[in-house]
Amino acid sequence: MSEESDSLRTSPSVASLSENELPPPPEPPGYVCSLTEELVTKAREELQEKPEWRLRDVQALRDMVRKEYPNLTTSLDDAFLLRFLRARKFDYDRALQLLVNYHSCRRSWPEVFNNLKPSALKDVLASGFLTVLPHTDPRGCHVVCIRPDRWIPSNYPITENIRAIYLTLEKLIQSEETQVNGIVILADYKGVSLSKASHFGPFIAKKVIGILQDGFPIRIKAVHVVNEPRIFKGIFAIIKPFLKEKIANRFFLHGSDLNSLHTSLPRSILPREYGGTAGELDTATWNAVLLASEDDFVKEFCQPVPACDSILGQALLPEGLTSDTQCDDSLRAVKSQLYSCY
Repeated sequence: MSEESDSLRTSPSVASLSENELPPPPEPPGYVCSLTEELVTKAREELQEKPEWRLRDVQALRDMVRKEYPNLTTSLDDAFLLRFLRARKFDYDRALQLLVNYHSCRRSWPEVFNNLKPSALKDVLASGFLTVLPHTDPRGCHVVCIRPDRWIPSNYPITENIRAIYLTLEKLIQSEETQVNGIVILADYKGVSLSKASHFGPFIAKKVIGILQDGFPIRIKAVHVVNEPRIFKGIFAIIKPFLKEKIANRFFLHGSDLNSLHTSLPRSILPREYGGTAGELDTATWNAVLLASEDDFVKEFCQPVPACDSILGQALLPEGLTSDTQCDDSLRAVKSQLYSCY
């Protein structure tokens, strides 16, 4: 509604109400941008986001959802839809497809997305498998630190790790700064054995990459891999066929050369474990952030899925999330690729 029409609206005075009549509740506040002027400029230059057209663009996407996917159960709030517009540089069609993929991914992989809440992942969080560093990189990107060596396969399946990663991304993307700046992944493969690597077969790889590339509104600016053993060549051979060229070019393998890592991630933001000066690696703080968000995740991920949404989820799977029968995930096939690295 325009400012002019707003000015013409008047609320009934208290005196005009009957004794038993209460004033109508106030309308919920609309979107309020939390970006700094610097980030507004960055969003304009990199994401084609124009503040003067922002709400018009959101409304256009909202109208497209209502027209083309009227049965899709999704939030249509300004702030929520902005995540998808920013992730696709305000291209309406691509933003709409990303939104549909986002929900399709969630419907198609119940082992990961059902009952997705922090309290259900306390074992993963306690293991130190992943955390978010307290300081951002020079571009303002949060650094998600993943340590596969902390996972003991006999304790819980690999899908629990994927759940924890997705939970972290959901929390991070709530921030408008993250929507604009994106994230960086720091993956430490120290001590990853052949038996552990074999759990990450083509089927799992294709699903995870399908979500990160085409089913989640986040910008992955770089993936830095450190301490990778020779076995990682086999892991990357499994991953690479599913990566788009743009993402594949953002993988950087540093081995044990921390000086190479420091050219991208300065020592001032890194913990001592990675040659930094920011103290010991702290996992407890991020765990506390997630656990404090329990109610939000219960509301979003622990509600029954309408039947029409279930059908929609199966019908609109993105390419990276095709059915199980289309991807050979036999343990023997995976191990043959990994053994070739030795």
